[in-house]
Formats: sequence, structure tokens, C-alpha cells
Amino acid sequence: MLEHFFQCPYCWETISMLLDTSVDKQTYVEDCEVCCNPIQITTNFESYKLISFDVVNIEQ
Repeated sequence: MLEHFFQCPYCWETISMLLDTSVDKQTYVEDCEVCCNPIQITTNFESYKLISFDVVNIEQ
């Protein structure tokens, strides 16, 4: 597991999330722990290293 910090695309608060490094590519939705809005999260790992991380406001 890897702790990763990023800004919520709704409230702009910095939040942290634990990412599973054993899964190469993932896309899922999780609520912001501050404002509770849904965020689409996409991760890409290569040899357990984070290659890309993207968060999207899904209520555009």
C-alpha cells in the first residue's frame, strides 16, 4: 500500500488515500472524505511504483 496526497476537484482540500500497489491499473469512484462528493480515481503502477494518478470531478 502507498499513501498518496492529492487535492479534491470539488473542495480543493488536500486529502490522502491508500493505494493498492499490487494492481497495475485501476479506475474507481470514492467519496471525498471532506466534502463527500464522488471522485473518479485512476491509478497506474509499474513494478509497484506509481506511474500516473488522476482524479476527476464526475458531476461536471
